[in-house]
Order: sequence, then structure tokens, then C-alpha cells
Amino acid sequence: MTLAAGSHSGSGNSLLLVAPEYDGVTASWFFPDFWEGQAKPVTSGGRGGAWFIDTESCGMVLRHYRRGGLMARLAEKTYLFTGFDQARSLAEFRLLGRLRSLGLPVPEAVAAIAWKYRLFWYQAAILVKRIPGAVTFSDSPRLGDELLWEQLGQVIRRFHDNGLDHVDLNCDNILVAEGQIYLIDFDRCKLVAESDNEADSAWKQRNLERLHRSVRKRCPALSSSQRENLWQHLFQAYHRQP
Repeated sequence: MTLAAGSHSGSGNSLLLVAPEYDGVTASWFFPDFWEGQAKPVTSGGRGGAWFIDTESCGMVLRHYRRGGLMARLAEKTYLFTGFDQARSLAEFRLLGRLRSLGLPVPEAVAAIAWKYRLFWYQAAILVKRIPGAVTFSDSPRLGDELLWEQLGQVIRRFHDNGLDHVDLNCDNILVAEGQIYLIDFDRCKLVAESDNEADSAWKQRNLERLHRSVRKRCPALSSSQRENLWQHLFQAYHRQP
């Protein structure tokens, strides 16, 4: 996707970015009711607020941005507005384009929107192309396969070598489809400039620790010893020289 060729529109209270391949997207596309029976809630992973949309041309995933933790009790779907350039949906749209240009396995961004809400708040949503046949990592029928974990270790290493700090790397944000592994959900993620300073690579360790915690929680079908054995295969593949 060439971001420079994309289109954007806004009314002063909203900003819509659309990938060039999907000209014709409007703000209505970000409301499940617009799709009628074609929009089905995503029931696994995440905090809700996501729908699978099946159209004649392609399948998509619509995701509304929602808070987690204690902040969700105060403002579940609104964020402090500091300018459209800082809106989370638009930042993720641009980041997806950059990651795809690097040849990394991520979904294709269709469009993103941010709505200014009252004076100091905004809401956001994004549309991405659905990956056919994909399941979350913990739902993969190959979950007990050492080769799958080694493949995941290599994929994470590719992202890290390209500077991607995935701040919420967990089993629900890893998809498996036809032998390929994809990372998804890049909200608040960023590309980090390469540095020789070991302290600047602490984010890589945080990513791996976040995933390790998720594996312990989201893979109950595996025994504790199985999980740790498979994790070692991932860890060794991650550290293997490319």
C-alpha cells in the first residue's frame, strides 16, 4: 500500500483515511448496522467492539477502539483529543502501511477514522482486510507442534529486526493461516530506531515477556511442562542467527 496515494477526507470533526485500493469507503462503513446481516461480532480475544464483515468482494474486520483496565470504567470508547495526527486509529493505519512495505506479515489496512467528540475527546475505528482461514495462535490445531513455535519465534525476530515494538504481543494478536503466521492489532505500537545500546532493546524483552504471560494464560490445553518446552523452542528460534 502506498500511503502517499491514499485518500483522506474530513469535516473538521472527523478525519477518514482510505487505502488507494479501496476507494469509495465512507464513514458509514464503520458502523455495524450499515452492514446489516453481513457484520458478525468477533467472539474470541480482545475487549469486544470488533466485527467480521463479509462482502462479495472481500472479508474485513471492523474494530472500534476501546480501553481496558480501570480507565474503561471512566471512558470506555473515548480518548483525549490532541490532534488528528495523534489519533490511535490513524496512527495504526499508517503503521500497517509501513510494515507491509517492509514485507512483514500483517493484515492489509482498508481505512481508518477518528471522530472528534465534544471539546476534548475523540473516538476511533479501523477496517482491515480479513485473513482467510485465520485462527488465533492458541486456537491453532497445531498448538502442540514444535515447528509452529519455532516459526513464531522467527516471525517475532523479523519484526524486531525491523524495529517493531508490539506493546500488546499476546496469543490473540497472533494469527495462523495456511502455514503462515501474522501479527495483528498494532494500537500504540511503534517503529523504534536501531541502536547499539543494549538498554534501548529492553522493549524486545518486554514483548517476549508479555507473550510468555499470555501463553501461560491462554493455552490451558497444554500442560505446564509442554508450554515451557514449546516456549524454549520459540526462544531458541528467536535467538538463532538469521
